[in-house]
Amino acid sequence: MDAVTGWWDDYFWGSMVVLQVFIFSLLLMVLFGLIGAAAKLSDNRVAQKISAAYTVIFRGTPEILVILLLYFGSAIFLTSVAQVFNPEIKFVDVPPMWAGTFAIALIVGSYATETFRGAFLGVKPGSIEAARALGMSNLQTFVFIRIPEMWRLALPAFGNHMLSLIKDTALISIIGLNETFFVAKQAIGTTGEPFTMYIVVGAIYLGFSTIITLTVMGLEKFGLRTTEGAR
Repeated sequence: MDAVTGWWDDYFWGSMVVLQVFIFSLLLMVLFGLIGAAAKLSDNRVAQKISAAYTVIFRGTPEILVILLLYFGSAIFLTSVAQVFNPEIKFVDVPPMWAGTFAIALIVGSYATETFRGAFLGVKPGSIEAARALGMSNLQTFVFIRIPEMWRLALPAFGNHMLSLIKDTALISIIGLNETFFVAKQAIGTTGEPFTMYIVVGAIYLGFSTIITLTVMGLEKFGLRTTEGAR
């Protein structure tokens, strides 16, 4: 482990980048999942087809390919737009962090769409009828009845999505994001110790995954207590 001694700071800051990407992509993933689920459950056939296409495309395409296409595709698009206003512009670079964050959020969000859709369908009709009998509006029913019941049903699968999300951050190193895998590649080039450096990366990701697993377990116990208390 002596080879790692000079790289601890780099691994720490790489881990902070992983954490940033995870938090931002988690927020976007929830947003994409909720929008996709709402579209699938709506009566609008156009929205249903768009949501179906979204889940089929992003669940059926290799994740690393989505990241590459989004990164280079967005750069090409922004360059074309910029050249309309200034023909001298040769290339518009897209920050790898934001391109990668958006890409993995889209990927995992396609899985979350089906999770949320199934959870919304699992909400008891009696709860909705009771809310309407109390004079609650559709928005109030959604916020105070549907969401609380839905998240309890969705939480186990949602925990798996969070684990997928944290592990997918490693893929963003391919477009130049300076996270733990990128640090490991640099360290290997200097030390010639690939096994040691990748063990460190594995330990970092295992630590993140353990925290997520324990958090989900705690939320599941909390949800179970509140359900039993309501009875």
